[in-house]
Amino acid sequence: MSGGAAESLIAARRRDTTRRRQRVLDALHHLAAAGQGISVSAVARKAGVDRSFLYRHHDLRAQIHARSAAPAASPAASATASRQSLLADAANLREQNQRLRRQNTDLTARLSEVLGQEVFRTSGIGRTDDSEALRTRIGQLEQEVLDLRQELEERTDDLDAARAANRDLMTLANRNTAGQP
Repeated sequence: MSGGAAESLIAARRRDTTRRRQRVLDALHHLAAAGQGISVSAVARKAGVDRSFLYRHHDLRAQIHARSAAPAASPAASATASRQSLLADAANLREQNQRLRRQNTDLTARLSEVLGQEVFRTSGIGRTDDSEALRTRIGQLEQEVLDLRQELEERTDDLDAARAANRDLMTLANRNTAGQP
């Protein structure tokens, strides 16, 4: 890549970063003015940037934390906090409701299985050796699936960490390149 092309890419990257920084500052100002809750996630969502952008720019993150720690300036802000509290409670109740639904579904399936076994036992049909071997194999396969999902999650986490490290190294390389004549 020629020197002019590299400089052009660096300049474009800087302009993009500057635009995103301004969107973050505008979002922070808007959230504070509206009396809404200020958090890294809320500012990132409002500004349309990734949270990782805010974590890479420590000065922006420090401003967000400073604004979120500042006391509410008006009575409307305290009403907003109680509204946010209600929204958080509603979200927690929805999650609890989903957990109870899953538990109910699991218990219904288990009850159906136990009743089916009871019907087989009382009817004299009983369970054959083949079906027991198949149930054992199903249990083994289900465990393998769980193990593979866990391994996939771990590898995904490793990949995410490697990507973050790569972004940081590229940022550092771009800074070093930008600083050289």
